[in-house]
Amino acid sequence: MSSPLPPFDWDIFCAVVDNFGDIGVTWRLARQLQREGHGKVRLWVDDLASFARICPGLDPAQEAQWVEGIHIQLWYDALPADAVPARVVIEAFACALPAPFIARMAEQSPPPCWINLEYLSAEAWVEDCHGLASPQRVGSQSLDKYFFFPGFTPRTGGLLCERGLIAERDAWQQDKAGLEAWWASLGLPPKREDELRVSLFTYESAALRSLVQHWSQSTTPVTLLLPLGRALEDVLTGAGLADAIPTAQAGDLLQAGSLCIKLLPMTDQAGYDRLLWSCDLNLVRGEDSFVRAQWAGRPFLWHIYPQDDEAHIAKLDDFLDHYLATLPADAAQWLRDASHALNHGQALGELWARWPTHAPHWQQHARAWSQKLLAEGDLVTRLVKFLESRI
Repeated sequence: MSSPLPPFDWDIFCAVVDNFGDIGVTWRLARQLQREGHGKVRLWVDDLASFARICPGLDPAQEAQWVEGIHIQLWYDALPADAVPARVVIEAFACALPAPFIARMAEQSPPPCWINLEYLSAEAWVEDCHGLASPQRVGSQSLDKYFFFPGFTPRTGGLLCERGLIAERDAWQQDKAGLEAWWASLGLPPKREDELRVSLFTYESAALRSLVQHWSQSTTPVTLLLPLGRALEDVLTGAGLADAIPTAQAGDLLQAGSLCIKLLPMTDQAGYDRLLWSCDLNLVRGEDSFVRAQWAGRPFLWHIYPQDDEAHIAKLDDFLDHYLATLPADAAQWLRDASHALNHGQALGELWARWPTHAPHWQQHARAWSQKLLAEGDLVTRLVKFLESRI
């Protein structure tokens, strides 16, 4: 007979979308809440197989298990009979809580604090909606659901950043011997003085073909760290290595002129952070890798999740308005043009030829930006403060 579960302080629900983005954010949130002493956390996930690719300690065959002090529960239509809602229930990214669970929430006295954790956005309207309550009728009861928007300004929910992360990053980046050992663990020599090392984790984009072609023909040696995924075909085609696509596998080291491509397996989140910290430039996508690239304090390009009506381009510009505000005008315009080219699938090679001119400003700015983002506190700090008057 299994032991009864303890009462939980947090229930977090996540529907896995696009494999890693939503679960990447919620897994980081769950671990930070637990590690920083904010109570017991239960994480409900509807796709354990995808989750296991970024959480090696997870067994997808087990519907319920403890991983790193967090209770992981497979989320499907039928709820466990003994599932009592926690004090705080987080509906990540409008994933829609199961109706039976909401009914159990309404039976609690007092009822849980219900949070809809929204997608990260730099749009101006989120400041007005952040923290607002939406009354939900459940039988004869009324429950308030609060909207919590991650964002880039003091009037939003901030960004996820674990306590001590920036100090850990700084120590990693300053440890030359440690970096050389880490590169060696990937089968790479120490980074040369004139070399550019780049990580790339994006969606498909024709822009990648021109960029990779430019790197292969450049006078600057470039090493591209490429986790296996959606960008593989565009990258290898641009490098003139299309014949290698059918047999490409993690560990392969491919050469195309001045470009060396190292294919990497999927890694856990700590491993991905170290990859971002170690590279000179990071191309990232979605939300989770986008935020982690900002904490890396290194130049990055964001491949935002594409939408059919191209609404994502306006969202990209809203972010760039914040990010580029303190850069010199010519560097800011160049970076905006490069970001648009990547997201529109346009040629990037000629734009990238101007990298040496703007790189020093960008490198300095990237580090200052990461410090600015934490001035008003990280997401968990703001979330706990928001809940203090509501629990």
